[in-house]
Amino acid sequence: MSRRTSNLIKAGLSALHYSGASALMAPFTKGAGVVFMLHRVRPEPPEPFEPNRILKVTPRFLENVIEEVIEAGFDIVSLDDVARRLRAGPDERPFACFTFDDGYRDNRDYAYPVFKKFGAPFAIYVPAAFADGKGDLWWLVLEAALRKLGHVSLEMNDDICRFELGTAAEKDHAFHVIYWWLRSLPEREACAIVAGLAEKAGYDPSGLCAELVLSWSELRELARDPLVTIGAHTVNHFALAKLSAEEARAEIEESVRRIEAELGGPCRHFSYPYGDETSAGLREFQMAQELGLATAVTTRKGLIQPQHQQAMTALPRVSLNGDFQDMRYVRVLLTGAPFAFWNGLRMGAAADAAT
Repeated sequence: MSRRTSNLIKAGLSALHYSGASALMAPFTKGAGVVFMLHRVRPEPPEPFEPNRILKVTPRFLENVIEEVIEAGFDIVSLDDVARRLRAGPDERPFACFTFDDGYRDNRDYAYPVFKKFGAPFAIYVPAAFADGKGDLWWLVLEAALRKLGHVSLEMNDDICRFELGTAAEKDHAFHVIYWWLRSLPEREACAIVAGLAEKAGYDPSGLCAELVLSWSELRELARDPLVTIGAHTVNHFALAKLSAEEARAEIEESVRRIEAELGGPCRHFSYPYGDETSAGLREFQMAQELGLATAVTTRKGLIQPQHQQAMTALPRVSLNGDFQDMRYVRVLLTGAPFAFWNGLRMGAAADAAT
């Protein structure tokens, strides 16, 4: 997400907050509950060039969010409880469920103590290769390479694109363009391109995954606490929609089986890497259902509605984004109003395109 896009979204959320429109809409838009999506929890402020800062929130912000959802009357529940509540039908009290993608070690070091303080459950989705210490965190490698380089040239869409990298703003622009271009490519090709940039920058990413991500032994220790649920997140963190049906199914099934073998218990929950419409769709949702998973989450934006009982392997989430660490944004998101506006705009755009 570019800085300009972030600022526009902040302006829209602020308008909903200060106008009172979100509160007025809440009785019609708030739904049955919310599944929050997070990645990392770290106390330090972001650096001038840190595009992946959106993946990080502070422990204090996380604590504030938990306090807010409790005060707003939400029950903080586990993923198993999300499945049970949706199957049981409407409940008087809404629920909130906190989930983390990728299995970063700071989930244990900084997030876990916060949840422990409140006695609140949470879940971590782990790619099996990441827990092996062999995963490719290419989005972090790209950031590290651009931080070191003074300029870069890439052949993108049959054209040579040159990016000057003399300032943080130039690096931000380059990261945004290159990242989303890479997201359009086959996963292995994108990883190879980033590896080439890292080599040019003199940056060795070989130890990055083991440095940042929880190992199997650490996950076993953490999973002993009943507050903690460990879910699957594929083997290699590939966008499943880009793979053949056989490869995509294997990525889901093998990651579930690996977690069960390593942790010695059932794995009932799954998160689609990237999780947007271009990365997971009906084919993948059906695969997760056929494999017997109780829930599977996307990154599609929205609250959980009663009708999601019929779509338990295609659940939306609300991102706790590092650029939006302000409680007024959280309060507005919990009403569901922004998602109602967003879905209305998308339906309107689709209707215009069809005419």
